[in-house]
Amino acid sequence: MGTVISSELIELLKEFKDIFAWAYKDLKGIPPKIVQHQIELDMLIPHVHQVKYWLNPNYATIVKQNIDKLSAIGFIKHVEEATWLLPIVIVSKKNGKLIICVDFRKLSVATKKDPYSLPFINEVINIIVGYEVYTF
Repeated sequence: MGTVISSELIELLKEFKDIFAWAYKDLKGIPPKIVQHQIELDMLIPHVHQVKYWLNPNYATIVKQNIDKLSAIGFIKHVEEATWLLPIVIVSKKNGKLIICVDFRKLSVATKKDPYSLPFINEVINIIVGYEVYTF
C-alpha cells in the first residue's frame, strides 16, 4: 500500500530543501555552545581495553575508507590515548552491503541510566495517531 504525498507537501519540501542534509558533509550538528552531549559513566566500573584483532584485508580497506570519510567531515577525530578501546564489527546485510559498527556493549554497562529516557514507542504512537505527518 503506497502513501500519497500531497503536492502542497512536495512544494514545501522543495522550498526548504536547503535545510536537509543530503550528504554526511551537510550534517553540521548543534553548536557545542548551545548543547553538548555527554555520556555519564559509573566511575566504579573500570575502563575496558578490548584486545585488537586483525580484520580480513578486504574489510580493513572498507573500514579505512569509512574512517577517512568520517574524519574528513569532522564526525570523528584522532585521539592519542583512548580511555576505552572497543572493537569494530563488520555486519553483512541481506543485500550484501557491509555495515561498520562499533561494539558498545561493554561501554553501555558502565553508562549511568538516563532518568529522562526516551518514551516507549507505544506512547509515541498513541500521541501521534491521527496526524498526517510526524517529524523529529
